[in-house]
Amino acid sequence: MKKPFLGLRTTIYKVPDLAEAKVWYAKAFNTEPYFDEVFYVGFNIGGYELGLLPEEKPPHHKTESVVAYWGVEDIQFSYEQLLKNGAIANEKPENVGGTVWVASVKDPWDNVIGIICNPEFKANQI
Repeated sequence: MKKPFLGLRTTIYKVPDLAEAKVWYAKAFNTEPYFDEVFYVGFNIGGYELGLLPEEKPPHHKTESVVAYWGVEDIQFSYEQLLKNGAIANEKPENVGGTVWVASVKDPWDNVIGIICNPEFKANQI
């Protein structure tokens, strides 16, 4: 039986200035976009898509009801690197059980970027 869901593929961040965000995300994730158009910018981050979409009317306050966590090997190092690149602290690195650590920051446009160090989790290789 085929599974209806194959797993996460893309995380989208909406930003008011796509060109400025493209530069910021390229530096923060140390990766150049593989797709770069005026309507969408896409980055390949470890086989997963980080997408930027233009946001014509930014909301007064962005919700934090959903957070995508990007896997990292060293939570403290990655957290500090994001802060050095201009991210704003949101949740400091915290052990959430066993060897699993999580943290989050906000980009300059108030989007939440989660990071997770989970040595036990291995993504399915299809």
